[in-house]
Amino acid sequence: MPRSPIRESIKVFTLSMAILAGLALSGTRAHAEDIRTAVLAGGCFWCVESDFERVDGVIEVVSGFAGGSVPNPDYRDVVRGGTGHLEVAEITYDADVLPYAGLLRLFLRSIDPLDAGGQFCDRGESYTTAIFVADDRERDIARGAIMEAEASLDQSIVTPIRDAAPFYAAEAYHQDYYRSNDLVITRFGPRRKSVAYDLYRQACGRDQRVLDIWGSEAAFAADHLN
Repeated sequence: MPRSPIRESIKVFTLSMAILAGLALSGTRAHAEDIRTAVLAGGCFWCVESDFERVDGVIEVVSGFAGGSVPNPDYRDVVRGGTGHLEVAEITYDADVLPYAGLLRLFLRSIDPLDAGGQFCDRGESYTTAIFVADDRERDIARGAIMEAEASLDQSIVTPIRDAAPFYAAEAYHQDYYRSNDLVITRFGPRRKSVAYDLYRQACGRDQRVLDIWGSEAAFAADHLN
């Protein structure tokens, strides 16, 4: 019996759709394997979040804490001291677009990696810098990034490489602080969080110090000073 042209067309169409679905699924799986996270301590987590959420390849940045011994710390406990936690940012990124080495290069050029006592106007252990690595591969890349930074500055970098530690997200109040329109009380009176953030960042001298250290290699600083 001759095959029906309609039946053959349906069969070809069904097979084509199955192939396309399979390709789409395999592409999604391959892409998902390139979505990674990095935990970096760069002083005020609002600033790290603000800087890296604008970077191509970064998917999400969450402000939080890591490196200490106290589970589920809150902000007041961390800044008061004694928890061992640092303010950190958990950065989810597409490694196909932004390789880990590129991420660390930007990070080191957005902080003061010469300061072991805090960052800018924020002093104390909770504001010190660190790169938390998940495995030997990340550790080797981090070492290379630090060596490159030391060569650029002709000075020793004090930002340590630390083993991965549990990450605890900060309170919702701190997330996306730099772009929130919610009101907050400041020493200047009620201000939108975004305005309060800009005032804080300028008063803290973060960007001018980064520019002084890194010059033309500085990441993000010029955008805030212009």
